[in-house]
Amino acid sequence: MTDSTPSPRPAPAPAEPPPAHRPAPPAKARRSWPAVMATVVLLAALTAVVVATLHAGDNESAPGRLLAGYALAWALFAVAAWTVRRLPARPATVLVLLGAAAVLSAGLAAPPRTSNDMYRYAWDGRVQAAGISPYAHPPAAPELARLRDDWLFPTKGSCEAWGVTRTGGGLCVRINRPTVPTIYPPVAEGWYLAAHAVSPPGSRHKPLQAGGAALAFGTTLALLAVLRRRGDPRQAPARAALWAWCPAVTFEAVNNAHIDTLGVLLTVLALGTATAGTRRGALLGAAIAVKLLPVLALPGALSGQRRPARALRVAASAVAAAALTYLPYVLASGTDVLGYLPGYLHEEGYEPGHVRRFALLRLLLPDAAAGVTAAVLLALTALYVWRRGDPARPWRGALLLTGTTLLLFSPSYPWYSLLVIALAALDGRWEWLTVTLAGTVLYLAGRLLPGFPLQAWAYGAAALIVTAGACLRSAQHRGSAARRQSAGHRGGG
Repeated sequence: MTDSTPSPRPAPAPAEPPPAHRPAPPAKARRSWPAVMATVVLLAALTAVVVATLHAGDNESAPGRLLAGYALAWALFAVAAWTVRRLPARPATVLVLLGAAAVLSAGLAAPPRTSNDMYRYAWDGRVQAAGISPYAHPPAAPELARLRDDWLFPTKGSCEAWGVTRTGGGLCVRINRPTVPTIYPPVAEGWYLAAHAVSPPGSRHKPLQAGGAALAFGTTLALLAVLRRRGDPRQAPARAALWAWCPAVTFEAVNNAHIDTLGVLLTVLALGTATAGTRRGALLGAAIAVKLLPVLALPGALSGQRRPARALRVAASAVAAAALTYLPYVLASGTDVLGYLPGYLHEEGYEPGHVRRFALLRLLLPDAAAGVTAAVLLALTALYVWRRGDPARPWRGALLLTGTTLLLFSPSYPWYSLLVIALAALDGRWEWLTVTLAGTVLYLAGRLLPGFPLQAWAYGAAALIVTAGACLRSAQHRGSAARRQSAGHRGGG
């Protein structure tokens, strides 16, 4: 028997609305487009300013033009970093990465303009490739004469170009301090050797600059990854932009190719690891063996670690990693691995009896007491970071100790604060970037204002801004806590 009941016909599909009546994009997406376009324009302008500044001259022949270019670049960076905060996470991340690629590439537009440290890097790589320890002989030593070429040891011209000096023996050389051995730790030396190994003949400064750009971009990726996993994913792009677009990064990490960037990357990876164990310590030890400054991140890496065994594991693995990197060079050169470090401390004015640093402390104390006072203050800060620091945000304590060290020691080299920039990006505390600005102003404007106490003024202004930022954040935190408490009382009533 068959069912004679007719089956219902399927309902016709609704007709697609004409294009004019299609749903409009979400209001949030529409609102973000002006901010996206504004950020793109700002980043394009920043890239152009960096290129123009690098073509304006060097820090000896044109410090005023460089200072003006730096100031404009920093202004554009500040506005772009503020604008990207208004964007959703996905477009902001894309802009951070594309902007980082553009701004960092701009640093390749010219040879180094404000530092000739990179030429020492190239020389140390060449010496090691010849099977010689870089700590064994200074560049001017006759034992290394066979390694010289017309790039690092120009024999034509008057020996008066930027970055070129003449030794007491009449040798013309681009390498700074050519009569003393190298100062750089072993992981840095390994980077120089690797850069030399992959450098095509005649490439000169480009491989080291390109390596600096790769390290800086890698640090941007590391910051994004750490902030998404262990910080606030919504704020990750805006915070990473503090590093990715910072003019100091493209000028110092790329154009001048400073090795500090490798130590910064290793420190970010160390503090971003999920556990405060052997891996964190090993990465931090490797960072210390690039440049000694990351040792200041060790108390931050131990933040809140009350168990002696865990703290000892991190510290011991850091020491072991650094010692292992030194071992081959110690076997080859003995105690000469210290290089020019003692002489450098004397030359820069950090030693007792020859003090020219500690600008803020010397406003209040005799020169002889400034260094000791700085050491005591740093020890107390390190103890505070270790005992009271936030283990979920180890970079916060590392930023406090590293930034405080630079404020107290007041160095004249802005690349020393590359680590502060990365730590400020991790913690979102942009006010610490003024430490980098202080070093930049001191380095470029010193010859424009002879006799002016620029060291105290520059770092004093940075200290005031950092203090004001801390007070403002504390007030905001108390206000937020009070509002939450008030809302809780109303909800309970």
